[in-house]
Amino acid sequence: MSDSASDSSSGDDRCRVALLLIDFVNDLDFPEGEDLRPHAEAAAEKAADLKRRARAAGVPTIYVNDNFGRWRSDFAATLDHAARDGSRGKRLTELIAPDKDDYFVLKPRHSGFYRTVLEELLGDLEADTLVLTGIAGNICVLMTAHDALLRNYRVVVPRDACASNAPELNEAALEQMRLVCKANVLDAAEVDFEELKRRDWDACE
Repeated sequence: MSDSASDSSSGDDRCRVALLLIDFVNDLDFPEGEDLRPHAEAAAEKAADLKRRARAAGVPTIYVNDNFGRWRSDFAATLDHAARDGSRGKRLTELIAPDKDDYFVLKPRHSGFYRTVLEELLGDLEADTLVLTGIAGNICVLMTAHDALLRNYRVVVPRDACASNAPELNEAALEQMRLVCKANVLDAAEVDFEELKRRDWDACE
């Protein structure tokens, strides 16, 4: 992992596309956690494949993760907590564990943009297109998509790399992101990072 989310990116990291993994590093220690767990693990498997393909295409990965109210924690501590023995989210976290050159942003609330350095990091990376994955699709992913729209980012959402407590909640959130956030909602297997890097968005509007 990068030492800090606010570190300047190297020239090799600059890319108009960024892959965001939202709240996958998670102990699932909340009342609905067991309901979410199987859906989250299935989404994490799809997101892990996306991450492998993003790396091959030179697209940076950013972990955008809740700090779980632990204001003194850092991402390494959050990772260790979620992956500890006995954690409900241990398998989930291990499915999508970060690599040393990934970026991370800890967030205090639902949106990845709210009181975080995410926008600054994306500026350093020169990103204008965000591929959003994570949990919960109807809460943190949805709110991050809304804030991305307000900042004029193009949003792509792989439907099977997002999960909510129930499939119907996820579908409703995906439809909201499609209609309101103007997101391109598609299957994870359909995400073509090379095409996203080349795409002239303005010509498509």
